[in-house]
This record gives sequence, C-alpha cells and structure tokens, in this order.
Amino acid sequence: MSFNLVLVHPQIPNNTGAIGRLCVNAGATLHLIKPIGFDIDEKAVRRAGLDYWDKLDLHVWENLDEFFCQNEITDNAYFATTKTDKPYFDVRFKENDFIFFGSETAGIPEHILHKYKNQNITIPMTKEGRSLNLAISTGIILYDAIRQNYSTFGDAK
Repeated sequence: MSFNLVLVHPQIPNNTGAIGRLCVNAGATLHLIKPIGFDIDEKAVRRAGLDYWDKLDLHVWENLDEFFCQNEITDNAYFATTKTDKPYFDVRFKENDFIFFGSETAGIPEHILHKYKNQNITIPMTKEGRSLNLAISTGIILYDAIRQNYSTFGDAK
C-alpha cells in the first residue's frame, strides 16, 4: 500500500524532514512542489529526517503545473485546509491517493482549493486555534488513511 503526500511550497526544513521520516515509516511517497523555502540538502532537513532521508521515495517538482501534467488528479486527491468544514474522517481514502498540504504560512493556493472544492478536507479544531503544525497534520491524516486500509499495509509490524 502506498499514499502520496504532496507539500505545496513548504517553508520550514524541520517540518519537511519530519514528514520525510513519516513517509518512510508509513511507506508513502513525498512530493515537494517548488518554490521551497530552504535548500533540500540543508542540515535541518537531514537532522529532522535522521537517517531516513536516503530511504525516502522523494519527488521534487518545479511547480504545480509540472506536477499536474505528470500526475492524473481526479477523485484520487484530497486537499487539507482550514477553509472547509468537511472533516478528513468523512473521507474513504484509497491506495495511491494524493493528500495535499500547503505551506506553513499560506496553505494551498486558493485556485487549487476552488478547483477541487469537493475534495477539500480539514482536521477539526477548537475555535481557540487557527491551525496545526504541518508535520503533525500530515501524520494525523496519513495514519487515518493507513488505518482505513490496514489489511493491505504491507510490512506492518
């Protein structure tokens, strides 16, 4: 089983490193969409990813247009945002789905959210908070997708 995490314009190297480590342990592919707010070889990325970075199935795309030209996105994608009321746990994730997350400062671009408005999902939060840390958000949603498909989770311990 495999899922695809797509980070659109990530800004914080520690988050991306932690998400890379998450992807290795979850058997997921990580897609990074440029521009990226740091050098992918930066020490902070490697430190957060520990010794997992070389095991990561990583694809780096020049921009969203290149990504969408090379990957067919239909009903196989979900877009995590605080700008919807649809909770992620109302979705039935399938193997190879793409789960998009925006940058820590701006989220997913509005035109993408609008184009795929029926596929926008959110993590419910109290009114006291605006958003969760990107690395935490990816873990919450990715592992729910795995939970839903656990019988095909491969080498799970």
